[in-house]
This record gives sequence, structure tokens and C-alpha cells, in this order.
Amino acid sequence: MSRRTERLSEEIREEVALLIAGELKDPRIGFVTVTRVDVTPDLRTARIYVGVLGTEKQRTASLAGLRQGAGFLRRALGRTLRLRHTPELVFQYDEGLEASDRVAKLLAEIGSSPTAAPEDNPEDDDE
Repeated sequence: MSRRTERLSEEIREEVALLIAGELKDPRIGFVTVTRVDVTPDLRTARIYVGVLGTEKQRTASLAGLRQGAGFLRRALGRTLRLRHTPELVFQYDEGLEASDRVAKLLAEIGSSPTAAPEDNPEDDDE
């Protein structure tokens, strides 16, 4: 990824997060966090990864609201970023959040379980 696309990805992430929190008035959209943005090398498409707090049903409803509001968000981004072509916004759920949450829970379970005594395995000194 070039420096320009990295910089644009970060700007889009910040702006979309602010717009979702402040200006998007869709009641389906719950607590949404913009985790990262990947912009294609030709700067025509921005894939926005979001995390949604809640159940599967709330996640589906929030993603539907975001996808429906993509045109509004794109127009608002166009005014703010001043690009020749404002990228098309594609919203996706960030599966990495679930995986990291699951790993954290597993580590917490391991940490809270009583530790087993290490077995006595004498090493051979002859080798």
C-alpha cells in the first residue's frame, strides 16, 4: 500500500466514524466502531470494516443501515476530503474482532483455572 492510500484510508476512517456518530440518523444503526479502512490503489473503492456491539440481529440491522446510508456518507466525505473522485464506500463486518474477543476469553479461562502441578520428567544427563 502506498503512502497516499494509507493516509487516505486513515482520513476516511476518522471522517466516517465522526459522520456515523454525529450525522447519520438511522435508528437501525447501533453502537458501531470503524476499525479500519482499505482503499484500492486506484482510489475508487474504500472497504470500511466496522465492529458492532450487540447481537447478530443488531449487527445485521446496523450493517443494512450503513449500506443504505453509504451515499450520504460518500457525499459528506466528498465535501470534506476534496478528492477528484470520492471512493465508493463498501461496509463489512470486521470478523477479526470476534476472533480476538474469543482468544481473550480463552486466555482469561486459562488464567483463572487452577494450574496443574508440572510432572516430574527427569531429563537424561547421559546424552
